[in-house]
This record gives sequence, structure tokens and C-alpha cells, in this order.
Amino acid sequence: MEQKLRRDRKIGDNLRVLRDRHGISQEKLCEELQRRGCDIARSAYAKYENGELNVKVSIIIELKKIYGCSYDDFFAGLDVNKNE
Repeated sequence: MEQKLRRDRKIGDNLRVLRDRHGISQEKLCEELQRRGCDIARSAYAKYENGELNVKVSIIIELKKIYGCSYDDFFAGLDVNKNE
């Protein structure tokens, strides 16, 4: 069984920022992920960005390769105390 991230914090905004920064549509991104062996539809990816679906770890790994970024970019701002 594949590991997934819990939805207690929203990673979707960071996914959207990274995608926008690279000027790629959800459709094109999903096509690239599929070429890399990730079974992902655009509708499922949209749910990742909207925080409606847990992000598969395999997707995070491939996105890191596509964007050439660090894992910190995916989790930026998520360690802020919820009570502040």
C-alpha cells in the first residue's frame, strides 16, 4: 500500500504555486507525470491542489524531479502553529 500525506495541513496551495511558477497547466503536468509512470488524472490532481484529496508520495517525488526543487518547497508554511 502506498503512503499518503495526511490532510491535516493543506499542501495544495504550494502545489499550485510551484506549477504556476513553472508555467505549466494541470493537463500538461499530468501528461508528464503519466509519462513518468504515475497514474494520475487531471481531475485527481485538481483535487490535490484544492486540498480535497491526499497527495501520493510517488507524485511528490516525481514533482520534485520535474520542478527541480527541494522537498521544503512542498511544505513551505505548513509548520506554522495553527493557534497563531
